[in-house]
Amino acid sequence: MLFAHQNFTHNYKNFNQALSGEKMNMLSSLISSNIGTKKISLISLISILLSSPLHAEDLLDIFNLAAENDPEIRQARAEFNATHTNVNQGRSQLLPSVTLTANTARQAQGPGEATSFQPAYSYANGFNSKGYGLSISQNLLNFEAWYNYRAILQSDQAAAANLANSEQALIMRVASSYFDVLRSEDNLETFEAELEASERILEQAQERFDAGLVPITDVYDSQASYDLARVNLLVEENTLNQRFEALEAITGRDHNDVAELDEEFPIESLQPTNIEEWVSIASENNLDILSARQTLASREYEAKAARAAMFPTLDLSAGYNWNESGGFSFNTLAGVSGDSINESSNVTLNFSIPLFAGGLNRAQERQALYNVNASEEALLRTQRSNTQTIRNSYRSVESDVLTIAAREQAVLSAQSQLEATEAGLEAGTRNIVDVVTAQRLLFQSMRDLANARYNYVINTLNLKQAAGLLSPQDIIDLNQWLVE
Repeated sequence: MLFAHQNFTHNYKNFNQALSGEKMNMLSSLISSNIGTKKISLISLISILLSSPLHAEDLLDIFNLAAENDPEIRQARAEFNATHTNVNQGRSQLLPSVTLTANTARQAQGPGEATSFQPAYSYANGFNSKGYGLSISQNLLNFEAWYNYRAILQSDQAAAANLANSEQALIMRVASSYFDVLRSEDNLETFEAELEASERILEQAQERFDAGLVPITDVYDSQASYDLARVNLLVEENTLNQRFEALEAITGRDHNDVAELDEEFPIESLQPTNIEEWVSIASENNLDILSARQTLASREYEAKAARAAMFPTLDLSAGYNWNESGGFSFNTLAGVSGDSINESSNVTLNFSIPLFAGGLNRAQERQALYNVNASEEALLRTQRSNTQTIRNSYRSVESDVLTIAAREQAVLSAQSQLEATEAGLEAGTRNIVDVVTAQRLLFQSMRDLANARYNYVINTLNLKQAAGLLSPQDIIDLNQWLVE
């Protein structure tokens, strides 16, 4: 689970291939259907390849775009890649260090004016010197470098868990934004139906008033109901636009039509059905807990490294140097003597014991131990918080299952109540206010039922995320229940 980001990356690449295959199949079908009847224009082919899908976009389409284009997940991947380079940096302290040096120089000297003993200064009378060297060093015994490297490895594991956590968060953001759009679309549909029904009631009330059958107050009540339905419709239209904008912020692309959740989508309890089993699963798989554990392990190695800074060190070094240089002669016949060549080599075994550094090492050790204590408390806090989240999420899912069943019955009851109230109005035993109230109750019950179904979907994903089980497969499974 620690490297869930790798599976995640593999999955969303497969999504790209699958979607590309669908588009190519659509293109092949169109070409086959037109062979022998008419030519397909180049513009038509280009428009098929480059345009948006002709069908309503589903959750998988949008998740695929988000996995590629969401700035937040791309930032998380880049930050992980940057952190991952620390592994190579830490390993470098345990591997040999090789240095090659080379130099060349020209030297010239002499008096400003020629003398009987020495010619005047001339750059041409100078000499060249050059050389090169090769040195190699290797730590043989360095506990501080070794523990620091182990700390970096644990920190890298924590970074991998954090990246996987960001990928799970992407699934939640996409799903939440997608089903928020569906919420608004369902609400908008019921508000439109409520507005139409309110308009019919208003017309009926006006006709009854004109005929002298009802008082003017019935007209006023019907008008108020109509105006409220119209306001609700306008507000929900704006909410829907905002939620489409939220999707665009994730995917970087405009969306206008999305697939709906099938009415046959199963509402059932999740397995296992024991809440403590979910707590146990989360303790082993939750990414926040895994990251906190790896961070604690890293801090413990850092504390060992701080203590090891006072341990003896042993390293081996070897070197070779070659130099060629010239020299000056002070006779009047020749300005420069012959060159000389020197070679040297060495193999050195260095042993050192740090005795005192002004209290720096002890202070760093205490600091590292305090960091260990802080990481232990952070792990405990994360475990307790996750246990609370798991239990609340599980109870929410269980409550959603019962709530949806109750709201389904509430819709049926509200429908029956409305029909009875309308019949009572015709019989003269009910007034228009009763009809308006019953009508509003029915449409509100329908909205509550739709929202309860979406709450169940999101709470189910929240439970899986808290348990560390959320993956792109959940998007694929949900997508099978979406219809145009």
